[in-house]
Amino acid sequence: MLEEQAWEAEQGFLAESLGAFCRDRAADFQEVAFSRESWRGLAALGVFEAAVPGAEVGAAELVTLVEVLGDAVFPGPLCETILACGVLPEPERQPILCGERIVCVARDGWMPFAPLADVFLERGEDSEGRSACWRATPRAGWQEVETLGGEPWGHGALDRGEALAGAPRAALLSDLARSGYWAAAGRRLLVEACEHARTRKQFGHTIGDFQAVAHPLAELHMRLVAARGLVRRAALAIDAGAADAAVRLGAAQLSAAAAGLLAVQTCHQVFGAVGITLEGPAFRVSRRIRHSVTAAADLQSARDSQLRQWGLEGDGR
Repeated sequence: MLEEQAWEAEQGFLAESLGAFCRDRAADFQEVAFSRESWRGLAALGVFEAAVPGAEVGAAELVTLVEVLGDAVFPGPLCETILACGVLPEPERQPILCGERIVCVARDGWMPFAPLADVFLERGEDSEGRSACWRATPRAGWQEVETLGGEPWGHGALDRGEALAGAPRAALLSDLARSGYWAAAGRRLLVEACEHARTRKQFGHTIGDFQAVAHPLAELHMRLVAARGLVRRAALAIDAGAADAAVRLGAAQLSAAAAGLLAVQTCHQVFGAVGITLEGPAFRVSRRIRHSVTAAADLQSARDSQLRQWGLEGDGR
């Protein structure tokens, strides 16, 4: 608790400023999948500066910001932009930092935000298994793809260009941001489900009075708190240049992904039928969580890092 209070005291101003912006733009997040005006407004707040090599702010500040964005379920290529800001040289980085150019980071032929993108990169691993990033150009004939989260994607082949420096750290920050977003979006869903349980009545009682509702919500709360704590500890490890930063991040990724999916399952059960209606309070949040977690290609690497830590690699468990 003291550690959390210290975090909030140090990072509270950042969260408050960005939170006010998100509240002002809340209607944009519900009616459309992506708003260029809101995206430029977000960029003007300097959210992506933490991803720039040598910046005065770092991973801890980045986590504070993405927690606010996750709570608001802010749409857009957040993690892709963070990666691009860490690998592209200054002349190319500046219009991305300003929100004028949109980034697509492709992997295995899948291209998030490709229909809107001005800059294409490809992410993968080099011959030694380290995170790598290349310039890329989509080949003619790629197809637009509808997604569960409402994000415009594409799929097709790409021509890979030159490798870009700085990919390992940029990939860490991108994955860190995604994990913080999952935990925060899951908490947003939990808060709304708790409010529903507090006010919805059945058999003369609010449904939150029943253990079958209250206990799963309590368990979910603990899972989300644990995930947030692991994400924040990973951020501090990255800022400190700790040797085990990647391993800590792997644990945070797995915890946040599991907690986010548990939030979807638990909260839809609490909401009942209203949870699956398009205009209801849960579906727009839950579909983005589920899409983002299931589309994350780096979770297997996170699992592998945890297995190696405990000497379980290759044992089939």
